[in-house]
Parts: sequence; C-alpha cells; structure tokens
Amino acid sequence: MKNKLFAVPLLFLLFCASALPMPDAGAAEAAESHDFAKVDAALDRAIQERRLVGAVLMAALDGKTVYAEAVGFADRENATPMRLDTVFRLASTTKAFTATAAAALISRGKLALDDPVSKVLPYFTPPLPDGGKAEIRVAHLLSHTAGLDYGFFQAANGPYRRAGVSDGLDLTPLTLEENLKRLASVPLLFTPGAQWRYSLATDVLGGVVAAAYGAPLDVAVRELVCEPLGLTSSVFAVSPDAVMPAKPYYNALPEPLPMRPLGQDVLMGILMLHFSPDRAFHPEAFPSGGAGMLSTAGDVLRLLEAIRNDGASVAAPEVLREMKKPFTAPDAVAPGSAYALGWSVVTDRAKLLTPQADGTLAWGGVYGSMWFVDPQNKLSVVLLTNTAFEGMIGKVTLDVRNALYDALVKP
Repeated sequence: MKNKLFAVPLLFLLFCASALPMPDAGAAEAAESHDFAKVDAALDRAIQERRLVGAVLMAALDGKTVYAEAVGFADRENATPMRLDTVFRLASTTKAFTATAAAALISRGKLALDDPVSKVLPYFTPPLPDGGKAEIRVAHLLSHTAGLDYGFFQAANGPYRRAGVSDGLDLTPLTLEENLKRLASVPLLFTPGAQWRYSLATDVLGGVVAAAYGAPLDVAVRELVCEPLGLTSSVFAVSPDAVMPAKPYYNALPEPLPMRPLGQDVLMGILMLHFSPDRAFHPEAFPSGGAGMLSTAGDVLRLLEAIRNDGASVAAPEVLREMKKPFTAPDAVAPGSAYALGWSVVTDRAKLLTPQADGTLAWGGVYGSMWFVDPQNKLSVVLLTNTAFEGMIGKVTLDVRNALYDALVKP
C-alpha cells in the first residue's frame, strides 16, 4: 500500500491560509434560472403520502447554497414545525465526521493509512477466523475492509451479541475502550483487505483518532473538524433543556410511528436494528464514531463542501484527494459503486442508474439521512429527516436526487 502522500508535514496549514468560502446555510440563494418545482414536489409528496414526518434538504452548487427547505414536523404530536436549524440524530452520517478527523491527523503526520491499528490501540488485535494473527491497518478501517461486522447483520445469538458488543445506537454503560475490547475478542470474518463488509470499523477508527490525538473522540472531532469549519451544532450529546432534536419516527402503516426513547427495535428488510434515541441526552454514553453524532443540515453541508474542496481548512488536499479514490473493487458496494476511504464512490454511473457523475461520494444514516458530494458537477447535497428508513433508502431519496439534477445540472 502506497503511503508517500500520507506523511504530510505541518506545512499543510499553508494551504489553509485563506479559508474557502462556505455555503450560507441560513437562506437559499437560488438563481432565477433554477426551477425547483420538482424538488419541492418530491418533498411535499413524501410528507403527504406519510412516508416522512419531517425533513430538511439543502444543496450547494459551486460553493453557494442554492436550495434550503424545511418541511413537515420536527414533532408531529406537538405540532412542532421543522426548521432549517433543527438538530437531527445522524447515525452513520457521523462516519463522514470521523473520516475527516482522521484526514486531519494524517495531514499533521500523527497518523498514516499504513499504520497498524495495534500501533495506536495495542489492545485491538482480533484474531483471524482460524485463530491466526491479523494486521488491521487504518486504511482497512476507513474502507470497511478490516474483516469486522455489525451486530445487526448477525443472528440474535451471534458472536457480537454474545460478546456484548454495542453497534453504537443503543444506550449502554460501556466506555469506547470497553466496547472495542469486546469487539477485539471476536474473530474477524476474513483477512483484512480481502473484501468489503460494512461494519463497526468506523467505531474502531474513532478509537484510533482519539488515541492519536490524545483526547476523547468528541473533543478530537470538535477541535479537528467542527471548530475549523464553524460547525456549532455538531456534537455527540445535547442537553434536552437547551436543544430538542427532531423526534425520531420509523415507517409504519398508515403513518410513521414514534420511536420509544429508551429502546425501539425496527425491522429493515430482514435486519433488526435497535435504537435508543435518548442516548443523545447522555454525555456519558461512549462517542460512537460510526453512529453517535447529532447535527443540523447546515453543518453537514459545510462539512460536505470541505470534502468537495479537498479538505478546505481541515486537511491537506493530497490527503482528501486520495481518500476520494475507490479503494475496494469497483462494484463492492453495489453495481457501479465502490467504497473509498470514508464514503462510497460512484465508479459507473450508468451501471448504478444515477445522474450523479463518476467520482460522486455518498452515504447516509439509519435515523433517516442521506448525503452526496459530486465534485465533477460542484454539487453537495444533504437530506436530514426524522423518519427511518425512508430518509435513507426510500423513494424520497431518489426523487430528490433526480429533481435536483434536473434543476441544477445541465445534460
């Protein structure tokens, strides 16, 4: 694995001397030539058909916010309208923050893609399936090729459940280190680097970032990513007296149902996910680098624009450019979609049946969010909703995507 781009000295800060302009998330500045009627209709239809309770959609084109709309309810039962500055639980949209924090450390020479994880976390040495010794590297964590898994992919009595491993969505008394030690006690699914498997790798990466930075993960993400970008609402926990995030719901008939605050099992296909929405109000809950943050659409859009602009004031351009390249096989995630270092990447837009250009980065979160960055078309988009799983993989995600391309991108 080549590593010459990942020993970038502190001189990378010279690239940040003039901060790149960030999108103004407070108001859309749509040019008269852009017709967003189809975008509005896609959001309204999802609300009217009771597939979504509420949502915020923002899009930036070439650095300017051109669309910003809040629809539906943040709390349906109390008739609280959704606002542009509503805070949402991010679930796996958190992964983009953790990957960017890792990029910042790589840029400062405190971490390298080739570093063995055990160099930073000596206790994290899960064995191979045959009991042999494995070597997981930082790049394996960023690309989900480490051989790890998620508990919700396994049977109810699977090895992660037997070991008491948290997927990062539940409310647990475990510390991050305790959870990672439990995870390390279970054999890997395969030799690191052999294949792609979406997993708790980003939670392990969170442990690596914390150890390499010398502070808890929430502090590391705040100081490495949020403060340089001016992300004031992106945190791992909130006080309900100060901030009330959008109330979470899950899809059901005839309309989405509220999640129980302390524990809600929700079926996604054949997978059962366990949510503890009140985790957001417990600062003592371990910071999950793969699922634990809260934020606003405006903050997420600023992060996406930093990624599109090759690091902006956070990381060296060489690092972000390398992290945008496909790391896995071209169709590892889906036909036409690979995984890069922190996010999926479009490798064949025709095969993926998407208007997005090749090289588009994307991901989402199970509380109901999706995002993408299309560098070729200079487009960044975030959709945050309070409805699992429509806001992540439902019809609205395709309708909104297609409508935005109709409005913003010339054929």
